[in-house]
Amino acid sequence: MAGGVATVWLHRPDRLNAFTLTMADELAAVAAAADADDDVRVVVVTGAGRAFCAGADLGGGPGTFGDRRTRARPPGPLSQDIGGFPRDAGGVASLAFAALRKPVIAAINGPAVGIGATLPLAMDIRIAGQSARFGFVFGRVGIVPEAASSWFLPRVVGISQAMEWVATGRVFDAAEALRGRLVSRVVPDAELLPTAYALAREIVANTSGVAVAAARQLLWSMLGASSPWDAHRAESRALVELGEGPDPAEGVAAFLEKRRPRFPARLDPGPVAGVPRWPAPPDDVIPGQP
Repeated sequence: MAGGVATVWLHRPDRLNAFTLTMADELAAVAAAADADDDVRVVVVTGAGRAFCAGADLGGGPGTFGDRRTRARPPGPLSQDIGGFPRDAGGVASLAFAALRKPVIAAINGPAVGIGATLPLAMDIRIAGQSARFGFVFGRVGIVPEAASSWFLPRVVGISQAMEWVATGRVFDAAEALRGRLVSRVVPDAELLPTAYALAREIVANTSGVAVAAARQLLWSMLGASSPWDAHRAESRALVELGEGPDPAEGVAAFLEKRRPRFPARLDPGPVAGVPRWPAPPDDVIPGQP
């Protein structure tokens, strides 16, 4: 970590960072650690080598997806069932990033296929290098999208675009990803990480970590709200509770004195400004427990 920015590397470059159960377990652990470390303000996720993630590791051959009931599972979230079935490893990783209270920036380099395309959906900002390639290829190997992407993808790009990409399973380039709003910008490959880090540093330098954490959870949780009154209720409470803390006074003082703010408030493990932790796990899953 440097300057409040933590970098998470998908690091199996010899296999184009193909996804494994071990990676899922490690990603869930590192997301939880970043959330608990108040010195971490922003998380950047990228791939080592020439790929972001080429999808599930298919080294098991034709039986790769056929042993989900019987395969050995590491302790922790991957050992859990949900609805009577083993939890999807992609969902274990993606939901851990969704639960982070810090902004997460995906810097997508090279191929991002299968779980490589669905994992970043739970992240807040997706930036692609020009060489990035995306594919929701699940139908082409006879399975459905995972990593909770049937919830995330239509909300990110709209149902029509989501269905086109999922139904065809085709691989498409960064320009199409930008047109479809899967990513917010495309930059030359050499500028990918510098662009992500510049954005992360802007967040660290200018904003309150507590306010951003509350806003992140408000924005994501309100995607499923039934009425704007739900947002009005939550925002009204958050404004009161944040206003009673030290950060707004420091923010106004810094503005009037024409200097960078030095926000003193720290995150604690509970709700931020009355905003519940999001996404709340269901009754049949207790995060971190076997």
